[in-house]
Order: sequence, then C-alpha cells, then structure tokens
Amino acid sequence: MLDNMPRGTICIEDIEIGMTRSLSKTITDTDIQLFAEISTDHNPVHLDEAYAQDTIFAGRIAHGMLTAGLLSAVIGEQLPGHGTVYLGQTLKFLAPVRPGDRVEASVTVTAMDIGKRRVTMDTVCLVDGKPVLKGEATVLAPSRKFD
Repeated sequence: MLDNMPRGTICIEDIEIGMTRSLSKTITDTDIQLFAEISTDHNPVHLDEAYAQDTIFAGRIAHGMLTAGLLSAVIGEQLPGHGTVYLGQTLKFLAPVRPGDRVEASVTVTAMDIGKRRVTMDTVCLVDGKPVLKGEATVLAPSRKFD
C-alpha cells in the first residue's frame, strides 16, 4: 500500500528547480506475482525461492522495473502529475529489492525548458536509506496554456 500522497498536477509554469516529491511502498509477494503476470517476466529469481537461493542474490528479488515503476507513480501523480508525458528515463540498478522491503521513490527537478515544457529530474529509490536505483527522467509537463 502506498503512503498517502498528494495527487494532481503542477503545471510547467509553477515548477521550480529543486522541487522534490516522493512516495513509499512496501513491496509484497503479491506485487511481484502481479508484475510477473502483467509483464510476462516469470524469471524464477523473482518467483522461486529455492531457485533464487542459488543465485548471486541468495534469495528472491523484485523485478527491477517494478521498483522503477514507483518513479513513474511519483511523476504521474505528483510532479509534474496528471497530464505528464514521459519522454525518457535512464536507470542504474544498484542493489536488489526483496519482498518486504519498503522502497522510497523520489524525484527532484534539476533542469527545465519552459518553452518546450520539458522537465529533467534526478530519480532515486532507497531501501533503508540506501540507494537501490538511480537515474534521470525527462518529461513533458502540463501547461495552463493548453487547458
């Protein structure tokens, strides 16, 4: 379950460099199973504990893109929010996320091109304060001029 978070839209005209938004979610077995079904990625490192014990992870891990999806939730629901269009995202996976881990996904505005409505953001996911994923997102933000 996601922590309560503000939802809505921050238009390009109101976005400032340094603005940050985040959410936290505990990754459950159900999340991993549902993501496997939706994505059709049934890699046993995500679903089979006996198999996963013999991997470099020594146990099951969540799909990396499940963790990355939390960044999409922050961008699509909070900053900039509803009406945002993803243009690009880089991802570097730094550590595994396991069932039961609480992930904090955050985005911070680092650059803007107001004329083109483009916003660049640092993106990060933390577990116990340690980065498990870092990257950069570029999005097309909503504008009051196009309401």
